[in-house]
Amino acid sequence: MKNLSLIAFLDLKESVRSKWFLVYTVVFGGLIALFFVAGVTQSQVMGFSGLSRLLLMYIQITIVILPIFILITTVRSISSDRDSHILEYMLSFPISLKQYYWGKIIGRFVTVFLPVFVAMIVAIVVGAFKGAGVPWDIFLLYSGLLFALCVSFLGIAFFISSFVKSSEVALGVAFFVWIFLLSFIDIALISLMLSNRYNEEMIIAFALLNPLELFRVAAISLFDPTLTVMGPVAFYILDNISQTKFVLLSMLYPIVVGVLFAISGFVIFKKKDLV
Repeated sequence: MKNLSLIAFLDLKESVRSKWFLVYTVVFGGLIALFFVAGVTQSQVMGFSGLSRLLLMYIQITIVILPIFILITTVRSISSDRDSHILEYMLSFPISLKQYYWGKIIGRFVTVFLPVFVAMIVAIVVGAFKGAGVPWDIFLLYSGLLFALCVSFLGIAFFISSFVKSSEVALGVAFFVWIFLLSFIDIALISLMLSNRYNEEMIIAFALLNPLELFRVAAISLFDPTLTVMGPVAFYILDNISQTKFVLLSMLYPIVVGVLFAISGFVIFKKKDLV
């Protein structure tokens, strides 16, 4: 346990010193600052106002930015240690592969989740100071969704890092995964539905296997419980599962996906040549 915490602390310390962490923190902190400067909390659109509207805009932008930040900054975690011979040096100490691998995951999770979470806390504090009502239920649910999204893509990133030796190849694979989940999967499913007349329910169910799609729908459902903005798709979702169960599923499913990918990555990491 001591070695595990030491590896996590070393990775955390290394990440905080790196330039990507500064950019990562400035991006999400800057978004919150920009929203306040633009007067988002003083305006009202489609019934959303105050901090509710700010959180809605923040979460929609986070869906796009957060996964690629996690993937790009994490896929090189193991491969860069291997390239620079740090991995060989670390394993010369009485540290097991399990402690090294899961310690890296814990340390990296803190660095990717904390700036996003702190940015929301800052928004809540500043908004409350200005007299805006605090939507605590939405804040807590969004925190849970962000936690699940971080776990999901962190697991995918370490899975990629475990079998890709070159940092350049790792970045290419990470970018492809992000593009595929963000847009290609939707385009592919729509094409299948139009060209082959597959059952619409099957297509929608398959689309919701995408953690990003599930996160997006869950985020919308917190502000629009009837999912009116999604059109006919809403009827399929709401007829089969309640909003509460769907939000819980949106938190549990990405966590399970992330953990399974992380475990698979560890299995590959143990069996491959380490240096």
